[in-house]
Amino acid sequence: NRVSSLSLQSNDSSEVSRRGFMENVATASAVIAGASSAFVAPTPAMAYGLGKANDRLAAYGLPPLSKALPNGFSALAEIYGKGANRSPLLVAFGFPLDWVVTLPSQDVNGEDGTIQAGEYARGDTATFFVVPDLKQTDVHAQDKEFFKSALIAAISQKGNNVYQDFKIVKINPVTADDGKYMLVDFKYTLLTGAGFEVERKGCASVTSAADGVQLLWAASIAARYKNKTEGQLRGITESFRCYGSGLNFSADLRPAPEAL
Repeated sequence: NRVSSLSLQSNDSSEVSRRGFMENVATASAVIAGASSAFVAPTPAMAYGLGKANDRLAAYGLPPLSKALPNGFSALAEIYGKGANRSPLLVAFGFPLDWVVTLPSQDVNGEDGTIQAGEYARGDTATFFVVPDLKQTDVHAQDKEFFKSALIAAISQKGNNVYQDFKIVKINPVTADDGKYMLVDFKYTLLTGAGFEVERKGCASVTSAADGVQLLWAASIAARYKNKTEGQLRGITESFRCYGSGLNFSADLRPAPEAL
C-alpha cells in the first residue's frame, strides 16, 4: 500500500507538472498571438481612469462611458489614427485595473500597431481592430458569416496558419449611445509554433463608425474563460464605443512629415 501510495503521489505530481507546463506554453503562445504588430511600452491602468476617459469624450461632445462598469475596472478614451496614414477614430472602453495598455507607435512613416489592453502574463487581451476594405455598414443587418470573416481577419494578422476551427457561437444586436453594435461570442483553436493546440474563447463588439467597420475583440484560454475571465471580457466589449463621423480631431493628430 505504501508503494502504491507513493506511486500515485508521483503520478499526480507528474500530471500537475505536465499540466502546468502545457498551460505555460498555451499562455505564452496566446500572448504572442494577441500582441500588437508594433511593440510599445505598456502603460499601467492607473494612468487611465473612468473620469479621464469621460473628460475626453465630453471634450468631443460625446456621452460618457457608463458608470455601471464592473467593479475594479479602469477605462480609456484614445485616438486611433493620429498618423497621416490612417483615418482617425476615438476609441473608448473599460478594462480591469490590473491590466496594462499599449497604444499605437508613431514615427515619420505614420502610425503602426493598435490600442490594446491585457493581462499579458496570462494571455488575456482586448484588442481594437479596423476591418480592412469594408465601408460603412449596418452591422445589425449582417449575418454570422460577416462577423466570422471580420473576426478571422482580426485574429489572423500574423498569418492564416495560426488558428483553426473558428466558430461564431452567438450574435446579439444592441444599440448604445445612438450607435449600433453587434455583440459576438466566438471560439477557435490557436496553433503554436511548437506544435501545440490551444483552445481560446472570447467575445467581441462590432460597429461601423465613419467610413468603415471596427471591432474590439477580447479572448483568453478556454479554461480561464469558463472559470475566471468571461465576466471581465464581456464587461470590456460591452463598454466599447467608437466614434469618427463629424468629429474634429485636428488638435490630436500628428502632423504629416512634410509639415514638420
